[in-house]
Amino acid sequence: MIDQLAAESLSLLQALIAIPSLSKAEDGTAALLESFFSSHGIPFKRKVNNIWTYSLYFDPLKPTILLNSHHDTVKPNMGYTRDPFSPDVEDGKLYGLGSNDAGGALVSLIAVFRHFYAETGLRYNLCLAATAEEEISGLNGIELIIPDLGKLDFALVGEPTKMHLAIAEKGLMVLDCTATGKAGHAAREEGDNAIYKALKDIEWFRSFRFPLESDVFGPVKMSVTIINSGSQHNVVPATCTFTVDVRVTDVYSMEEVLEIIKSHVSCTVKPRSLRLKPSSIDKSHPIVQAGIHLGRETYGSPTTSDQALLGIPSLKIGPGDSGRSHMADEYIYTDEINEGILLYIALLNKIIR
Repeated sequence: MIDQLAAESLSLLQALIAIPSLSKAEDGTAALLESFFSSHGIPFKRKVNNIWTYSLYFDPLKPTILLNSHHDTVKPNMGYTRDPFSPDVEDGKLYGLGSNDAGGALVSLIAVFRHFYAETGLRYNLCLAATAEEEISGLNGIELIIPDLGKLDFALVGEPTKMHLAIAEKGLMVLDCTATGKAGHAAREEGDNAIYKALKDIEWFRSFRFPLESDVFGPVKMSVTIINSGSQHNVVPATCTFTVDVRVTDVYSMEEVLEIIKSHVSCTVKPRSLRLKPSSIDKSHPIVQAGIHLGRETYGSPTTSDQALLGIPSLKIGPGDSGRSHMADEYIYTDEINEGILLYIALLNKIIR
């Protein structure tokens, strides 16, 4: 049965790769997933390009585990030497855009869902969600359907982690900052140079260390990444704008970090969003302990995923290697998919039976 699931998973992933599914344009892969579930007699629901389904013997009195991964991709890297939509297997590698991020995790979770789908007497329900717009944290992805999924106890989020346990994930807050001065002629003692004002705040962003530090991640990280000011060489600039990339750890909320920043700088600070929150699951949680018992390592992930939008304890785990995500000639080893299915099943067996 497992061998059959693995073979069907590989075929499904090849079919997904062959259909372009850039974020906001996942109609084709959503239709393929609809067809796949229909062919296996599994009823499902769809909203925009998100597909979800539940265990056959769903019991509203039992807690529910969410199995989630995404079927959208980034645009192909400019360095591709292969057709990004040609799902070729060579030397044990399946090539193609989205093969590693996160097609391998998605088809593995689908296989695991099918493995448990019709079992009776389980302690948990399973909800499987194949979602859209993850790569852009879009409004029509997982966030759109959370109200429709019902009460969820915790989640397994399928992303390439080499099947190790990402028990925490940094949040992302992008800040647009504006320092305001007064224009004047550079040759005379006129104006109030906004660049000089900005420099003081930029230095603060560079050197400030937040009082609390995460056991998993260490300190909150802030990086000034874009600066714009001035119109011509002889005009003292009245404004200087700069952008700050803030990676928030699990010991602060987004709002707390924002308030600390605003209390220390003189520029105006506007966050683009507070949606991409830090997420974590306690190391003592049974699903984490089950993974540790299976020999998997725990770590904190610096990259963002749909975990940021779930608002429940979640464990990021999946076949593949994050280092291959978004690279040219992306690939996943076929053996990694087999391992992913087996480890997901072993992990859940320790929890749901």
